[in-house]
Amino acid sequence: MSFENKTSLITGAARGIGFAVAEKLASQGAAIAVVDYCGEEDGAKSASALAEKYGVKAAFYRCDVSDFEQSKTTTEKIIEDFGGIDILVNNAGIVRDKLVLKMAEEDFDAVINVNLKGTFNMIKNTYTHFMKKRAGRIVNVSSIVGLTGNAGQANYSASKAGVVGITKSVAKELAGRGVTVNAVAPGYIVTDMTNALSEKVREQFEKSIPMKKGGRPEDVANAISFLCSDDAAYITGEVIRVDGGLAM
Repeated sequence: MSFENKTSLITGAARGIGFAVAEKLASQGAAIAVVDYCGEEDGAKSASALAEKYGVKAAFYRCDVSDFEQSKTTTEKIIEDFGGIDILVNNAGIVRDKLVLKMAEEDFDAVINVNLKGTFNMIKNTYTHFMKKRAGRIVNVSSIVGLTGNAGQANYSASKAGVVGITKSVAKELAGRGVTVNAVAPGYIVTDMTNALSEKVREQFEKSIPMKKGGRPEDVANAISFLCSDDAAYITGEVIRVDGGLAM
């Protein structure tokens, strides 16, 4: 697979799964727009690392994807700087886990606003661009808890179930324009966030996975890379679980 002469906009791309996706696509020749809400220094460092290691154009754009106007301004700037967008990966997400009994309204709203509305904002603000190009790939990062639910994650599960819904709806809208829209649903992926859990909790997670181990960010990136490639040209509206069999 090759993504030479393609530009990828990836949200939440400064670290974790998002950075793994950026690395995978950059290694195959794609130019990378790193979109994240992290500090300027950290974001610029991630973009520079991609440019230096893979010899591709890469730049950082600080953006709160839950803010519609920021998302609009950011996508317009990326189109101006790179000459267009070929791939959009909506990966930005947050968690604020609590049982509904103890969950504050602000905890629910914040997660929905970033994870779901942020996905809508980025799609909305690239929609016309993709329509005019009559080509493109959109991949949204959902989660297996968006398919199964999970105690203590009502807000996160709802946001990720919504991502599945918007994926299928937009896939139907853009299919006739040559744009595919798919989602990946990661399970337990070993990242900085999961490493912060206690060893006992991590062991419990791994025991529940048929493959008896957590996934790597690269596992998610590989699935996204495939969905962005020409090999996946006839796949749209699909949700691919990357979970070691956890949701079987």
